Amino acid sequence: MIQALENGNYYHIYNRGINSDILFKEKTNYEHFLNLYDIHINPIAYTYAWCLMKNHFHFIVRIKEIEEIHVEKKILPSQSFSNLFNAYTKAFNKSYNRHGALFERPFRRKQVNFDNYLQNVISYIHNNPVHHKICEHPIQYPWSSYISCLSDKPTKLQRIKVIAIFNDIDNFKLAHEQKSNYFSVENFLGI
Repeated sequence: MIQALENGNYYHIYNRGINSDILFKEKTNYEHFLNLYDIHINPIAYTYAWCLMKNHFHFIVRIKEIEEIHVEKKILPSQSFSNLFNAYTKAFNKSYNRHGALFERPFRRKQVNFDNYLQNVISYIHNNPVHHKICEHPIQYPWSSYISCLSDKPTKLQRIKVIAIFNDIDNFKLAHEQKSNYFSVENFLGI
């Protein structure tokens, strides 16, 4: 049974291309997906971490309380994610002259219930490119929220709250330097 996204709860949202196919072929694909994310997800959720990989993605979000959602037409949070994936699929299919599904369905979601685990999942998400041997450190990968967490530039990411989860910026950096036990995180997530 598919878990509903409930207001006020934290979730790790993740998915991959159907048959592990490529989701992002070029820079404009990543940019367009993030623009669509801004349109469809920012109105209904706060984002704590994200990473877009060539054939999959990860997000940590907290679904906003009903009174925090300021949109004319109230829709279920899971519908907002479906709208994002459908809009991106249509654009991707048009750009690459393809048809059919792009993402596995249903998208995966795992509720995150406690702070210590939230730290681990944020580190796991930011270190995903390191884990997949794309780079040696998360600061080298442009398609994640790691750099936004260290920056002072304006962002919709919940940067101050993310750093507070780690107590301070030094602990945030330290947690990302340590070799995480990816097996336990992936086992918990069922990846």
